[in-house]
Amino acid sequence: MKHKETNMHAPEAVVVACDLITPYGLGIDACWNGLLSGKTAINPLNRFDTEAFQTKKAATIAELKTGQSDSLVMQMLKPLLKKASAIIPKDALLILATTTGEIDILEKQVLSGKGNANESAPGCLLSKVQCLSGIKSPGIIISAACTSSSSAIAQASAMIRSKEHDCALIVACDIVSEFVFAGFSSLMALDKDTARPFDKNRRGLSLGEAAGFVLVMSKERALQEKRFIIGEIAGWGLTNDANHMTGPSRDGGGLALAMRKALRSANISENVVGCIAAHGTGTIYNDAMEMKAFKSVFTSKAVPTYSIKGGIGHTMGAAGLVEVIVALQSLRKKLVPPTVNLRVADNEAEGWVSNEQCAFNNPVTISINAGFGGVNSALILKKCDKQQL
Repeated sequence: MKHKETNMHAPEAVVVACDLITPYGLGIDACWNGLLSGKTAINPLNRFDTEAFQTKKAATIAELKTGQSDSLVMQMLKPLLKKASAIIPKDALLILATTTGEIDILEKQVLSGKGNANESAPGCLLSKVQCLSGIKSPGIIISAACTSSSSAIAQASAMIRSKEHDCALIVACDIVSEFVFAGFSSLMALDKDTARPFDKNRRGLSLGEAAGFVLVMSKERALQEKRFIIGEIAGWGLTNDANHMTGPSRDGGGLALAMRKALRSANISENVVGCIAAHGTGTIYNDAMEMKAFKSVFTSKAVPTYSIKGGIGHTMGAAGLVEVIVALQSLRKKLVPPTVNLRVADNEAEGWVSNEQCAFNNPVTISINAGFGGVNSALILKKCDKQQL
């Protein structure tokens, strides 16, 4: 009983600011409107020679240029964090989430012998992000494959609930690099054309790039500072299949467990979840595994489900953060965005996914991620009764 009373009075973790840049453009509206348009941002790639690879397409940000003094990651982060620095508390905990960070610095040294490979170390990027944000503490790095930023958001929210911190800035970023492109191509994981999540004829994923940030506070501090509250990180769950280095556990058991943990953490029933922001990579095994997990948790009816990766590709370590921002927008607009590039839903996904937007009223959504090494994450996002507090 004492444990329950403590949980009842634990601080709530709320999102008070967020922004991003994706292949649709700079800002939340650009990404949201791009998804609603149903048009993909996956296009022919000209950043490096793709002749030897499985596909010639990816979702890249047109404004990013190689050969500049700044890495591609810094070209994304500078406009985002400079604009936001005035609203970021200097005592916030900084968490950087990424899989490869400034990998283009290392590539440049390996391929041409120019530059210093040591400058591609994640710690160097963390220091740069600290300077851009103005945060005093050095921060921490979370690199957990494609669950990096969703794991970072879970970590920040847990620290707020436990009163270890009352404010955290999560910054996420990853780019389409030749190194990553070659790796996924060697795994035969890329669709030759464009990713089609949950489609009957899906053939693989498309790579994408993005950067963004989420500022999370205790609700008490947000109220004291008269912050606009966008939504609540109400619960989270993290698991590991320990199944295969790159392949998901086909029964979806690990992901289902992460979802159940998230629901317990939020102290809510699965019946109040209005929609699912799926990982939805477009690979045969991932999408099938997810549907098994969804159906084992949501047993009474189909829950509207969508993936944004047919629009902006798989943004790797940044994927979870981007998807949380989109999910919060979805809650605010009461709209489930279409799954871009979906043509004919797979039998397992029929009735769950759609290439058309649809309305929903439930104030709760769940955001899912899975990654190499068998990691799984689930975040429960909740719309606040009053967003302006």
